[in-house]
Amino acid sequence: MKILIVYYSMYGHIYKMVEAAAEGVRSVEGAEVVFRRVPETLPRDVLEKMGAVAAQDLQKQIPVCTVDELGEADAIIFGTPTRFGNMCGQMRQFLDSTGQLWMKGALVGKAGSVITSTNTQHGGQESTILSFHVTLLHQGMVVVGLPYAFQGQMNTSEISGCSPYGASTIAGADGSRSPSENELAGARFQGEHVARIARKLTA
Repeated sequence: MKILIVYYSMYGHIYKMVEAAAEGVRSVEGAEVVFRRVPETLPRDVLEKMGAVAAQDLQKQIPVCTVDELGEADAIIFGTPTRFGNMCGQMRQFLDSTGQLWMKGALVGKAGSVITSTNTQHGGQESTILSFHVTLLHQGMVVVGLPYAFQGQMNTSEISGCSPYGASTIAGADGSRSPSENELAGARFQGEHVARIARKLTA
């Protein structure tokens, strides 16, 4: 059973979250994880001005995803930072190239799930995931969130991401905050949950 993780991470926050999700996937017997990143659309000089080159260089070992790989997976976990309450442009452009998969119904019945990050606590975490779900539904995918069985999203003793729609992290206004253990735990739970749902869908 192949679980594909497709993500974009400008500063590394989403990369850390999807790595945690992969740990959760691997905890399910017979589940294989494949990492892919979506193509970068910004020129290097712009990334340099944004202070994003170092994080991008660390991810160069991850192959760029092809559209066909989506159809070959049993389930897909998407990771995207938020941009004004929606997915980032890099992810949107990649998904806009999946028309042939839609015409073939290649993603119908596959589990699809989303992880995100924002700079602030109320910076669009829920709207980003919910609006992403629209694309998954148009592709006929089975949307998988982060159920309240993950008790960490009930935690009110600290600032934390995660909602029933999916795991999330708060990067901080200057991007200096790393995912907390509670947020990473949410991503691990979500990864395991997706793998278990995918197993049922492919049985």
